[in-house]
Amino acid sequence: MFQEKLKPFIDRYNEINELLSSPDISKDIKKMTQLGKEQSSLTPLVEKAKEYIDTANAIEENKELLNDDELGDLAKEELSELEPKLSQLEEEIKVLMIPSDPNDNKNIYLELRAGAGGDEASLFVADLFKMYVRYAESMGWKVEIMSSSDGTAGGYKELIAMLKGDGVYSQLKYEAGVHRVQRVPDTETQGRVHTSAVTVAVIPEVDDVEVDIKPNEIKMDVYRSSGCGGQSVNTTDSAVRLTHIPTGIVVAIQDEKSQHKNRDKAMKVLKARVYEAELQERLDKTSADRKLQVGSGDRSEKIRTYNYPQNRLTDHRIGLTLYSLDSIMNDGNLKLVIDPLIAHAQAEAIKEAGL
Repeated sequence: MFQEKLKPFIDRYNEINELLSSPDISKDIKKMTQLGKEQSSLTPLVEKAKEYIDTANAIEENKELLNDDELGDLAKEELSELEPKLSQLEEEIKVLMIPSDPNDNKNIYLELRAGAGGDEASLFVADLFKMYVRYAESMGWKVEIMSSSDGTAGGYKELIAMLKGDGVYSQLKYEAGVHRVQRVPDTETQGRVHTSAVTVAVIPEVDDVEVDIKPNEIKMDVYRSSGCGGQSVNTTDSAVRLTHIPTGIVVAIQDEKSQHKNRDKAMKVLKARVYEAELQERLDKTSADRKLQVGSGDRSEKIRTYNYPQNRLTDHRIGLTLYSLDSIMNDGNLKLVIDPLIAHAQAEAIKEAGL
């Protein structure tokens, strides 16, 4: 029975309330903080659970009144409202019961790299980045370019940006993979459609506690920044390349004029990438035979196609096809894609948890 699955959550919530009112706990600030966070995370689920139980009880009471001459019709009317409400509450609770991803509320490093397609791929990096910026603006997030490498005919060969705000990772974590574009390039004289690709990585920001990199594990190289000529060319060795020796992960940052600032930025990105690599390794060990809910998250996996001639976007993981590519790319209306991806991931997680 579904109500029995709710009991452990309600019991734990009540237990936390008792613990928080205990004089012993009030002396232990760290324990109090941990309990407070756990209580806060349980509150939405427990509130819905109590509403579910109240609704289920009301249904039983009304069923008993169905054969009553005076109250039967009223009971029938009540049931017609309560039964759909109970089903809706059950679905909402199932979503709340899914174990939360500890990275969901983190900021992210968004990394876009031109793949197959040369100049056209570089131009599409710029188009994708514009789409993400517009979406970020609609969500009230902040975007900061950490590093960029210009393409030979415009756009970017590579771009790393930081996105800060509420739930950034939870919204964008399914963007990781290969994004394929089909369109007629401006340089194409015969109107032929070309196919290009861009690789997207979504890496959660980490703090020093989550990843420990020792100084002797890092090799640092400095070099002169490449510029566009003129006064903007840096005449000092301000660009920084950091190599994490144990994993071979390399981060190069040259956007700032100060070597110190470039090193700080590179270190932050390096820590995030090392953390992501460790996380992926653990996932591979514990889930060797299982894909993540929406694809593997592998950077080599083709996840989406943007077909400009047909104004069509297709997400291959969930079989989603939308004929509103212009709105998604120009207006950042990415919710049209993200919401179905999240709904699919939740449905898979509910199935896996046996709820």
